[in-house]
Amino acid sequence: MRRRTFLTGLLTLAACGALPASFAHAAIRGDSSTEGQPFSLEWLRETAQRLARESYIPPADARPPWLAAMDYDDYQALNNFRAERSLWGGGELPFQARFFHLGLYFHHPVSLYEVADGIAHPIHFSSDLYKYGPKVKDRIPEQVGDLGFAGFRVNSRADWDRDMFAFLGASYFRAVGASKQYGLSARGLAIDTGMDRPEEFPAFRAFWLERPAPTATALTLHALLDGPSATGAYRFVVTPGEVTIMQVEARLFPRRPIERLGIAPMTSMFQCGENDRRIADDYRPEIHDSDGLALWTGTGEWIWRPILNPHYIRVNSFLDDNPRGFGLLQRDREFAHYQDDAAFYHKRPSLWVEPLGHWGRGTVQLIELPTADETFDNIVAFWNPAQAAEPGREMAFDYRLYWGARPPVRSTVAEVVATRLGSGGMPGQKLTEPMRKFVIDFQGGPLAQLPQDAKVQAVATASRGEIRDVVARPIKESDLWRCHFDLVAGGSQPVDLRCYLRDAHGALSETWLYQWSPLPGTPG
Repeated sequence: MRRRTFLTGLLTLAACGALPASFAHAAIRGDSSTEGQPFSLEWLRETAQRLARESYIPPADARPPWLAAMDYDDYQALNNFRAERSLWGGGELPFQARFFHLGLYFHHPVSLYEVADGIAHPIHFSSDLYKYGPKVKDRIPEQVGDLGFAGFRVNSRADWDRDMFAFLGASYFRAVGASKQYGLSARGLAIDTGMDRPEEFPAFRAFWLERPAPTATALTLHALLDGPSATGAYRFVVTPGEVTIMQVEARLFPRRPIERLGIAPMTSMFQCGENDRRIADDYRPEIHDSDGLALWTGTGEWIWRPILNPHYIRVNSFLDDNPRGFGLLQRDREFAHYQDDAAFYHKRPSLWVEPLGHWGRGTVQLIELPTADETFDNIVAFWNPAQAAEPGREMAFDYRLYWGARPPVRSTVAEVVATRLGSGGMPGQKLTEPMRKFVIDFQGGPLAQLPQDAKVQAVATASRGEIRDVVARPIKESDLWRCHFDLVAGGSQPVDLRCYLRDAHGALSETWLYQWSPLPGTPG
């Protein structure tokens, strides 16, 4: 899942329009020759439903030989989009759209349309939209033709130079918050992620962007998803601000039974952090886009699950009924903890999913993959509904995505702000048996109001093995409370850990969950 190369350094223009039912196949083939057709959300839903009853037609590689021969650096030189040619350029409207060039990892053009007064008009590729760099200029034919586009990005009046959000590659998209820093990605749909067979990547094949009014505060766009196992009709309403909010309406139509369906999937990167220092030959103490999975369950419990870079693929499922929210967060916002003044990991946005309506029973699934390369995503999280995905059954999911430093909701109890692991026992004493120490720092909520001598209890449990010497205490000259305990667990099977703080009146903190896997040759 290569991803950081998706958006870095690329500039382009975009727009969108529509087709009546008879033009559905033209849309997914990238044929935008039909001008001025009516568009509606209902037409899009019916089109996706119709396509699901037909055989999947995979897109062909549309790159001509001169484009297919270009490498990563060439592609950067290719993508110098002329900002003055932006869709809705000139500044009269509150948003502008720009296109990504076909090439490199992006072999299949998407159909792009602008919708104005209910009529969709195709946007055509032209080499005049780009200022090609000297590295590639002499290798581009004089007559390029209509190549189509790989995707698009959108800017808002608040900043015409830096992206608000972008769609590029399969069903991937990203957005920024106040920091204007890209980080993790979202997807339209995930299929069979983390299984013992290749994952399927359905793709957005066509987009319709609605022309905004001069006073609009949000931008509306629509997308048609197509893949071997499912089709889908999507509506996005995107509102910029300190936190960029995307309201998503997804209508899905399975072509065949799907074993593991991922709704509202998000994809991130974790290479190393304070809880996982296996990759230590780097001057940067931490390298990650997200440091944990946060859950707000249907029963109201808040859960924090630190993520890590495992030695093997790990799949964890968190059973729930009508979840209130979940997300991959970057809680650690301190530059000193990363020491990276190029990637700016401390500015990476968190992504929070707020389900709307009745989602029923299912699981939030967390997939952790091993990686030695920070340019690859290795963390995936999504909602897997208990309802089976079967052909002929429409599935509807509405939700909001929040891209920013913090989720829109905060727990009333203390949060976990750090997790650290090390050799167990007392410092300086030789271990007589395998033992591992876990140290968890909590901050905020009712802990902030407690005196230093308050009676706070740490409740820690393990799925196997023995927990010893559980301690909860305040850290002097700070507003942190620290819990630490030792785990004695032989063997090689993973251990599921759980911990929270409480006093005589009840829980003081969210619940910390962790899965620790013993490794041969380690002290515990």
